[in-house]
Amino acid sequence: MSEISVFTDNPLEIRYVQGLDLLDICKQYGAPLYVYNADKIIDQIEQLRQSFSGVNLKIKYAAKALTNLSVLKLMKSQGIGLDAVSIQEAQIGLIAGFKPSEILFSPNCVSFDEIQEGVNMGLRINLDNLSMLENFGQTYGNSVPCCIRLNPHIFAGGNAKISVGHIDSKFGISTHQMKEIVALVEKYNIHINGLHVHTGSDILDPEVFLLGAQVVFDAAAHFSDLEFIDFGSGFKVAYKADDHPTDITDLGKKLTIAFKNFCQNYGRELELWFEPGKFLVSEAGLLLVKVNVVKTTPVSIFAGVDSGQNHLIRPMMYDAYHNIINISNPKGKKRTYNVVGYICETDTLGNSRDLNEIRVGDILAIKNAGAYAFSMSSNYNSRFRPAEVLIIYGEAKLIRKRETLEDILRNQVEIDV
Repeated sequence: MSEISVFTDNPLEIRYVQGLDLLDICKQYGAPLYVYNADKIIDQIEQLRQSFSGVNLKIKYAAKALTNLSVLKLMKSQGIGLDAVSIQEAQIGLIAGFKPSEILFSPNCVSFDEIQEGVNMGLRINLDNLSMLENFGQTYGNSVPCCIRLNPHIFAGGNAKISVGHIDSKFGISTHQMKEIVALVEKYNIHINGLHVHTGSDILDPEVFLLGAQVVFDAAAHFSDLEFIDFGSGFKVAYKADDHPTDITDLGKKLTIAFKNFCQNYGRELELWFEPGKFLVSEAGLLLVKVNVVKTTPVSIFAGVDSGQNHLIRPMMYDAYHNIINISNPKGKKRTYNVVGYICETDTLGNSRDLNEIRVGDILAIKNAGAYAFSMSSNYNSRFRPAEVLIIYGEAKLIRKRETLEDILRNQVEIDV
């Protein structure tokens, strides 16, 4: 099993991954640095498979969480598919070795030209608005199958910004518009081969998934040629020692029973799809940062590091909690720190954290940095993006070089002024 465990705060347990010392890896590749543990990713895939062993499960990794080619190749090697929300993600997936038929293309608010590009690439198409469905029917009739993303009107998720299945969401076609959906499908004889629902992220209660499932099961009565039902994802992972992640085993038991009953009523066995992103890669990733300064004020002690919201925006954008560990001083006396970044903004990575004494030059490990860390990173303040390292088969392998000034200037066109 993986050595990165979100439930441990022990600096020595976190410091060693597959027997390798993260401090040595930092010396080799520098800080800040993203480090991913391949074993943990594989563990998560197997946990999901075992929990849904009673159905024909298909896993489609949500590429937006982390699109590094080497990580995608790891996913491919484990026999799972891909969920892409842009043509670029799909193109990267093809380069990584995925077949077009293994990629579900689920864009939102794109032009019909992009949908057509996806069709031309041979991707599986998932449509989430009526006008696009009509354009699709006018253009392809029943010659190209497509999936429909439904909005189930379920408010779920750990933060309003990641709740996407409520009535005022831009995602999906409202279930209240089922008559319009059916009318378009019949008018153009559209081949609907799948139904999709996704309510949000960080969903703890299995009943939310079951509620969404029932919405899709009811909708399925309108479509006779379905091949799969896609339940999206949204599994909650743990960020703190006392967090309770989604009980995948319990969910697997309950949803398997519901899905089997549905298939029996539908008349044949369908595939059950999930699109996990965060669940597969969040806990596998660490962001290693170096302490630049320890600043004492009348109110607080700040530990200023060589990173910030340009490398991990989730704390500032979603008020997300990421555990922070001082792996350089595992036996140091605990003190309370505000861990802040070097960006010229309020740039807090962690407030009021009880950490082993922090010294200038120490390496801090920020946990749960596998999902939506590098993929949401930026060059704000003209800072460089860090390198990425994948620890696989007991070796630390560089999978992305650290950026340079040349990278930032590459596409700029200098003119005489």
